[in-house]
Formats: sequence, C-alpha cells, structure tokens
Amino acid sequence: MTTPYDTAQPERSAVDALPGIVALDFGTNWCGYCRAAEPYIEDALAGRQGVQHIKVEDGPGRPLGRSFRIKLWPTVVVLKDGKEVARVVRPHDADEVRQALDQAGAA
Repeated sequence: MTTPYDTAQPERSAVDALPGIVALDFGTNWCGYCRAAEPYIEDALAGRQGVQHIKVEDGPGRPLGRSFRIKLWPTVVVLKDGKEVARVVRPHDADEVRQALDQAGAA
C-alpha cells in the first residue's frame, strides 16, 4: 500500500528550509493521472535513501501548490536545499522522474 496524498499543507517557508533533496509530489488520491503515475514515482524513488518524498494534496485554494504554480497533477517538484532544480509533470515512466532526481544529485 502506498502513502496517500497528505491533506495537511506545510508552509512554503518550511519547505524552502528543508535540507537536502526533496521530491514534492502534488496530486490527489482520486486523480486517475496520479494513480497511474504513482508506480513510476515510487520506482524512481526506490533505493534513493537521501531523498525525502512528500506527497501533498493539491487543489483550488491550496497555498503550497499555488506557490509552486502547479497546473496539472501529478507534478513532482525536485528541490535541493529548498531550491527547485527540476520538475516532472504527469510522468509517463520512471526514467522521467529519475532524470529529475539526477539533476539534483540524488544518489
């Protein structure tokens, strides 16, 4: 069983202060695109011990998603020490997500 998207919204300042590599995964639990991409995202993150994966429920009025200008789900925003280094929108395979993580230097 995979982790559902969390309805709790971290503050943007808290996200910007996160050290290391973070994969912010924006979507919803009922979204068909999100459910289809979930295995690709999980596969790309498997074995990457130093990457923090945060699944954030997005939607109208959700400030964190708006601050990252999320338009489509799922969108994975890869951060390194609080700065965006890559983004993948509606990944079609795990390699798209792996390449984004590689841009951040994720091992």
